[in-house]
Amino acid sequence: MSALLAPLRPVFARELEPTEAPVRVCFMIDRLTRAGTESQLLALIRELDRRRVDPTLVLLDGEDDLSRALEPADCPVLRLGVRKLMSVSAARAAARLRSFWRVTRPDVLQVYFLDAAYLGVPVARLCGIPKVLRVRNNLGYWLTRKHRLLGRALRPLVDATLTNTDAGKQALVENDGLSPDRVVVLENGVDTTRFNRFMFPDTSKRRVRVGCVANLRPVKNIDGLMRAAKPALEQFPQLVFEVAGEGEQRAELERLHAALGLGNRFVLRGSVPDVPGFLRTVDIAVLPSHSEGMSNALLEYMSAGRAVIATDVGANARLVQHGSSGLIVPPGDPAALVDAIGQYLATPLRAAAYGAAARRRVEAEYSRDSMARRFENFYRHFCLTTSLAKPIVNRSNDLIDGIRPA
Repeated sequence: MSALLAPLRPVFARELEPTEAPVRVCFMIDRLTRAGTESQLLALIRELDRRRVDPTLVLLDGEDDLSRALEPADCPVLRLGVRKLMSVSAARAAARLRSFWRVTRPDVLQVYFLDAAYLGVPVARLCGIPKVLRVRNNLGYWLTRKHRLLGRALRPLVDATLTNTDAGKQALVENDGLSPDRVVVLENGVDTTRFNRFMFPDTSKRRVRVGCVANLRPVKNIDGLMRAAKPALEQFPQLVFEVAGEGEQRAELERLHAALGLGNRFVLRGSVPDVPGFLRTVDIAVLPSHSEGMSNALLEYMSAGRAVIATDVGANARLVQHGSSGLIVPPGDPAALVDAIGQYLATPLRAAAYGAAARRRVEAEYSRDSMARRFENFYRHFCLTTSLAKPIVNRSNDLIDGIRPA
């Protein structure tokens, strides 16, 4: 057995020997937006070495202006224009999809989100696509019983599920009943070059900005950040809070803002297209979420070298080493958040040192280049196998998770 496993010893980040032809991977998602999952997918497509992986992209809908504007220039894209799965247009789209795959002949289909999976996975099997992957990078807190049942119905048609954290893998095993050997952890990456030449935070200034990048949704706990800001502003008059993001909860948050009397010292800035520019103005970056997978915002905070405070959910405590590259606080604990802010204000050198350590950690382990190499090596090994077996190692930076030669 050791002789059989020997070819699979290289780590994901290490270059493998080129083969005669690249692996053809078709990615399928509902539409393109600037949200986290879609941004990570687009970054992956951009960074993939075309000599090793040849990508195509299918959009279940994708007809809106934003989605069209975000389409990658060097990757064939098929827009299906489907907004309702139970419709005549969906049946026609399935026929178009089959025709597209007969031409492009993918080796792997990788689907994101529920509707794309419900259409794409069965059609892929009808077309004889050799490998089918699903992606779920959150903890499934929003899934209804109906969706869990539909997900289980698709399970026999899917070779493996990809997630970006150990917490995500645990949730898939415990809540969705997936076998651990069919869940693969592949971690996200961030474009560190967008955050070059950043000054490290200085919390000794007369005006210290606390920033947060998040969609305005309940799971992001911006209401909890507001409630923590109330005593923090009373205790530390130099603070100003700013949130970059838009979403369904805006009206509710504006009412809470008025009720707490936060005034112009807590600002909801709305959608900010230039996140690095926003973070350049921030000294302390906060992620107060109730639930996360691997947070893109947190990777950006670290890449920008900010003094980070994050709640102990998802992969946050793995990314940010408490007391070394940032501070981790319990979720839903406003007092702990205020105390962490106070620590940074009292020790400006610690804030700068933690920011520098966070930047080094991201550069070493979570660059976009490292992410692309992990995926490339996974695809190439995955296509050499007929099944997933007992995991060799459960770390995406180490050996392949659950792969052995056929």
